[in-house]
Amino acid sequence: MATTQDYVLTAHLMRRAGFGASWPEIERLSGQNYEQIVEELLHPEDRPPVDEFLLYRYHPTTELPGGNVAQGQANYLFHMINTPRPLEEKLALFWHQVFATGNNKVDNCNHLIDQIQMFRDHGMGNYRDMLLRIARDPAMIFWLDNQENHKYAPNENWGRELLELFSMGVGTYSETDVFEASRAFTGWTVSAKMPRFPYGRFPWSFEFRPEDHDEGDKTFLGHTGNLNGDDIIDIVVEQPACHRFIARHLYNFFVADEPQVPAWQIEEPRDPAAVDAIARVFVESNLEIKPVLRFILNSDFFKSEAVRFQRVKSPAEVVVGTVNMIDEFKGPVPYLEIDLSRQAGYMGQDILDPPSVEGWHTGKEWINSGSLVARINFVAGMVSNPEHKGVRDIIDRVVAEPAAASPEGLVDSTLKYMGMVEVGDDTRRELVEYARGASPIAVNEGGNGSGNGSGDAAVMEMMSLIAATREYQFC
Repeated sequence: MATTQDYVLTAHLMRRAGFGASWPEIERLSGQNYEQIVEELLHPEDRPPVDEFLLYRYHPTTELPGGNVAQGQANYLFHMINTPRPLEEKLALFWHQVFATGNNKVDNCNHLIDQIQMFRDHGMGNYRDMLLRIARDPAMIFWLDNQENHKYAPNENWGRELLELFSMGVGTYSETDVFEASRAFTGWTVSAKMPRFPYGRFPWSFEFRPEDHDEGDKTFLGHTGNLNGDDIIDIVVEQPACHRFIARHLYNFFVADEPQVPAWQIEEPRDPAAVDAIARVFVESNLEIKPVLRFILNSDFFKSEAVRFQRVKSPAEVVVGTVNMIDEFKGPVPYLEIDLSRQAGYMGQDILDPPSVEGWHTGKEWINSGSLVARINFVAGMVSNPEHKGVRDIIDRVVAEPAAASPEGLVDSTLKYMGMVEVGDDTRRELVEYARGASPIAVNEGGNGSGNGSGDAAVMEMMSLIAATREYQFC
């Protein structure tokens, strides 16, 4: 029989390794061994992928959205909401943050969707292979101008960001290293494509042009020779700075908020021992990501009470986590394109369209006066509708508990069924005080789906208040 601690750990795991879960899903998973749940998450191939044909049947413009980022976002959000492979999808979001590529310049969501699919397919694979794939990715090549990186006129954009934001971090290389890396990637470009009219956009593909590649000797991070792009990546992934950089990214995304990436050379990690341990496993696994994820998710520092609710939810996590909690908007619903796909953007995260190659600033920088209002209004609106399946389920469960007839019981039960949400003493005191002034719940009343029982209003009001708390913005 599952214990309270089982529920707490399961809910924590699903918030971090997925996008949260409804209470019935938390209840089902909590009956399993924790390590078994982790293994299921690490083997997405055991479950079917999202049914894209269903999406394209009802939302045909999301298959090849071209320059329309809203249609591309609808495609991406459909996958996040409907995936039976939560860790695979969460990891795709992780790599999208690390290898940030935006439609504001690429103007071709077809290739951005292809890039996200690459992250799904290979995100748990080898990091070196991932770097090679992203270096050959048409959207990335155009995003960082490598099609303008020529033998007699090197463009340093890709070479710089490869080192600064994708693998090692500032302060770990010289300007000479940037220039020499850029020379090694000359000739890595995209093939010319046919004009889009009258049949629509044709895809780019990677092309290596040997006549445009610099065959001269290059000196990069102490290595000299006729280096090409593959050689540069091979040298990069051998650097301890690379191992620690990726380890800190993984800690920041899955465990607890870190300072922003540019500050990593001057600010120590929140938990240096944990980051060192992650980096060590990364090296020992020959840069394979899956063993590193297994280590993180099973570690004591991941399970620790000290890191629960220590990450500010990204807007994508707010939207998808809320949809999962209320158990609605699954499948090709009209609301997907009309409004839902835009909600994360209103909160500050336009998926498929980050503001720069640095990606989004995370942690507390997700929050400002406008984005906070958007977050609270979105969640409060969702949990205030008793016709939503998950809301109805939470109401029924709360009003069926005798303890919920007291203000304290109402607060604790609602926090539990909203996903084992934890709040501070001051917040709980305020919630209880509000519950004392509200109409008391008649136990077992209001759980008939009618929306007219005294329990419905009391529970929905409490859910909305919890959604407005500071603590609810964390996961």
